[in-house]
Amino acid sequence: MANIKSQIKRNRQNEKRRVRNRTFRGAARTAVNNARAAFAQNEPNTKEAVMKAISSLDKAAQKGVLHPNNAARRKGRLMKRLAAFKPAEAAAASEEKKAKKTPAKKAAPKKAAAKKAE
Repeated sequence: MANIKSQIKRNRQNEKRRVRNRTFRGAARTAVNNARAAFAQNEPNTKEAVMKAISSLDKAAQKGVLHPNNAARRKGRLMKRLAAFKPAEAAAASEEKKAKKTPAKKAAPKKAAAKKAE
C-alpha cells in the first residue's frame, strides 16, 4: 500500500481508468470473437458482424484503450478474411456438386444400355 499522498491519488486514478477501459476492451474482444464465429459457422450475416467488430476496434483505439496500430492490424485481418469469404458461392458450389452427381448416375445406365445394343 502506498504511503505517499500523490501515489494514493495515482492509484485511485488508475483504478478508475482500468474500469472505464475494461468496457471498451471487452466490447471489442466480444465483437471480434462474434465475427470469427460467424466465419466459422458460414453465416450470411458475417459482413455485419465484421463491421460491428471494426466499429468496436475503432472506438477502443479512439479512447486510447488499444494502440491504433493494434486496432488497424486486427481490422486488416478481419477484412482479409471477409474478402476471401464467399458464403453464397460456397452454397451454390455444393448444390452444383449435388446436381452433377445426379445426372452422372442416370447417364451411366444409358451407356450400359448402348453397349448392350451393339
